[in-house]
Amino acid sequence: MKASLNMPLKIKSINREFSVCKVEDYTQTDLTQEYCFIGKTDEENSLVCETGQVPANVTERDDGWRAFRIEGVLDFSLIGILSKISAILAEAKIGIFAVSTFNTDYILVKAENFEKALSVLAAAGYDLE
Repeated sequence: MKASLNMPLKIKSINREFSVCKVEDYTQTDLTQEYCFIGKTDEENSLVCETGQVPANVTERDDGWRAFRIEGVLDFSLIGILSKISAILAEAKIGIFAVSTFNTDYILVKAENFEKALSVLAAAGYDLE
């Protein structure tokens, strides 16, 4: 289902713990896992995965992240969705780590801020699932 700015956006909690990492390369990364986000640039190899799936060739890691996603497929013409969510969370003093896929956006927050993040998003009119 395509999401639209004319209807309340649904936020779906993901009941997993995540780690944000730097890895030497992706040879030890299990790309078959349900959640595995990679980003490669001329400066680094980044990986976001479930904490229990962090590979042995990690060079840096930050554990203790929880995630939620915007439900539905976001049309590329929709503007400001991630910006609005990040502004709401910033106002509540909650930092984020965002990952975008072809279909949607995933927002990670530190575990100790997860329930507060969901609460402020619900108060802002987002439909929580």
